[in-house]
Amino acid sequence: MRRRGLSGLLPCWALLSAASACLPSAPGPGHCASAGGWGPGSCRGPPLSSGSRPALPVDPVQENYVRQVRDCIFSVAYPTPFKSRVLLVAISKVVLEEILDLDVSVTETDDFLQLVSGGKVGFGFVPLAHRYGGHQFGSWAGQLGDGRAHMIGVYTNRYGERWELQLKGSGKTPYSRDGDGRAVLRSSVREFLCSEAMHYLGIPTSRAASLVVSDDDVWRDQFYNGNVKKERGAVVLRVAKSWFRIGSLEILAHSGELDLQRSLLDFIIQEHFPSISMNDSNRYLDFFSRVVSETANLIALWMSVGFAHGVCNTDNFSLLSITIDYGPFGFMESYDPDFVPNTSDDERRYKIGNQANVGLFNLDKLLQALKPLLDSRQKQLAFQIVEGYSSHYYLRFTELFKAKLGFLGEGEDDHYLIAFLLRLMEDTKADFTMTFRQLSEITQDQLKELHIPKEYWALQDLAKHKFFSDWVTMYLLRLRRNKGDSDSRRRKRMTSINPRYVLRNWMAESAIRKAEMNDFSGVHLLQQVLQHPFQRQSVAEKAGYALHPPTWAKDLKVSCSS
Repeated sequence: MRRRGLSGLLPCWALLSAASACLPSAPGPGHCASAGGWGPGSCRGPPLSSGSRPALPVDPVQENYVRQVRDCIFSVAYPTPFKSRVLLVAISKVVLEEILDLDVSVTETDDFLQLVSGGKVGFGFVPLAHRYGGHQFGSWAGQLGDGRAHMIGVYTNRYGERWELQLKGSGKTPYSRDGDGRAVLRSSVREFLCSEAMHYLGIPTSRAASLVVSDDDVWRDQFYNGNVKKERGAVVLRVAKSWFRIGSLEILAHSGELDLQRSLLDFIIQEHFPSISMNDSNRYLDFFSRVVSETANLIALWMSVGFAHGVCNTDNFSLLSITIDYGPFGFMESYDPDFVPNTSDDERRYKIGNQANVGLFNLDKLLQALKPLLDSRQKQLAFQIVEGYSSHYYLRFTELFKAKLGFLGEGEDDHYLIAFLLRLMEDTKADFTMTFRQLSEITQDQLKELHIPKEYWALQDLAKHKFFSDWVTMYLLRLRRNKGDSDSRRRKRMTSINPRYVLRNWMAESAIRKAEMNDFSGVHLLQQVLQHPFQRQSVAEKAGYALHPPTWAKDLKVSCSS
């Protein structure tokens, strides 16, 4: 199939707003127009109306100033173009070709650069910012919303998949509060790389299509210590099936806008949960049950790769249970249940070992938002559903870690073996990623003899524990109980699920330091490597991505400042 160029992209996105009578036809700060068709996919309006489905209202106030907004889901907000030159420094070829049906050659055009940097919008198209609220660090924060993000289109591709396209860092909106609407280069590089890395790790996530950097000055106090520095503004074009989050429903419940809450819920269910019947009086209950189980699954997946989100507020938790809003995240290096990647998290609320509990907190807040729409029987059932979250999570966590250790079938000591290993790792500060990876590569004979070759440095660290040999004895006995298995099949199976490379903070920081000097080779190298995290790659080995982290990595810090 021949993919289309940008000549199809712009007019198709321009038609998006015309599909809904809710949208005004005000001109934006710039227009792109050209002729041609998109091809196999289809264009639709932003998530405001869908055929016979009720429209979701847009704020009638079109002026772009910070304010409290009511009785709507979106506000009209145009991106603010950069004043300086802009450079397209990275793209995801797969996102462009497989999700957006675009030929990668469109990225060489000025029209594409203007579009993905927020410099121009499709002719007649009206970009939107979403209104939502949320609990931040455990407390209700009121109205939040897209303070620096603009939805610029919705596209249904040739596979029938519906994707929402959003610019992040593209300027102020009515929800910017005290912010400037911008994102800086360092945080944008991290989001671009991590959203794609998570996808290739097999974890549900938003995706990143492009990264644009400008020479505009953006001032940030990175660690909130009074040291304000000049940084460069950047924009990521990110895509997701939906950007609705728990806070999307919370703001409506807190404001008493229950009719609008029903309309939004019905839209989300009809659009994203097709197995739930719209004629079922228990549809909201079924929706909640699905979100509970899928959230448990998502957090268990995070834990299986040592990923700490960093800011697990309800406004950052997707209703589709995908990973969104990459900020001060981190992949754990030395195993530590108290690992906190975000230096802004003074109370350590979002430490990696507390993510499952925070997930339960967030789901409880979702239940509180849904309660006004449920009858007494449904409320009791919903309470039982959320009570089942812990068992959902524990079951999925156990399944994942059994697979990471190469177990087949059920063993009565499986839970103990997992917990025993994690305790040894905690005591010895063994590297999380490489411990499981090297267990995937070492032979059973080498383990039996307790002969750990030098290349298995993480296992050598682990072997310093006085109970290591006891664990190895139990582990090898359990592996022998795998019916029809062999050591080669075990290693092949384990290396396919235990990554050799993850986006460690020091790796991202190395790429960022180069990028700040207009050298984006580090970004491109990481992008290439992280597309194949389970395969040994010579360029990654040469870069040291599978070695002990450098000593300077211990002093790295990330914060909410972005």
